[in-house]
Order: sequence, then C-alpha cells, then structure tokens
Amino acid sequence: QLQLVESGGGLVQPGGSLRLSCKFSGFTLDYYRIGWFRQAPGKEREGVSCINSSGGSKDYADSVKGRFTISRDNAKNTAYLFMNNLKPENNAIYYCAAREGRMSDYDRPWPCLKSRFDTWGQGTAVPSTS
Repeated sequence: QLQLVESGGGLVQPGGSLRLSCKFSGFTLDYYRIGWFRQAPGKEREGVSCINSSGGSKDYADSVKGRFTISRDNAKNTAYLFMNNLKPENNAIYYCAAREGRMSDYDRPWPCLKSRFDTWGQGTAVPSTS
C-alpha cells in the first residue's frame, strides 16, 4: 500500500528554519515526481515546490523562491522541504504528494499542480509564527 508520512512541522520564530520530511513506503521513489503543497486556513491548497523524477528539475512558488529548497533521497525513500527565513504567512498545513512516472519521462519537468498528483500524505502543521 502506498503511503506518505510527513514530519518536521512545528512552531518557529520569524526568520527561523524548519526541515519537513516525507517518508514514502509501499513503493520505491525512483520514478515518482514529488510535490510539496500547503493549505492555509480558509484558502485553497497551493503548490509550494515540486521536483521531477531525476531531481534535475525543481519548481518553486514565487513566494518561496530563494527561501525554500526541495530535495529527494531515493535511497532513503524520503523527500525534504527546507524552509528558511520563515514568515507568519507561511502558516499552513504542509502536504507532500507523489505521482508515478515512466522511465521515458525521467528527466521531464512536472507541473506543480495539485491535479497532477494522486497520492497524498496527511500533512504536517506549521503554525503561525507571528
């Protein structure tokens, strides 16, 4: 059974940092695209950052460029989102998501849209830092 489990959320002071982790089980990560999304209170779920199967293509929302970094460690079946210089508006539930790809699409960039991912974790909370 495919399962994604996020961890690493928590309260941090403005300007602080967090590392979110997403542990995958039930499948090997190699050909999966991975995305991090967030949903703030009263808002739609939005894409934060996505990485393609090879790890060579990364996409970031404008609001997090230069502050957040996505990475993947296929050997550990884990993806990460490093969040630096956190701001109060980063308050949200953060979700990781995955979508299986094909060997032929290994280097192909993948749209960072929630509709393009079909397996989701339960989320980890990053409360308001205000």
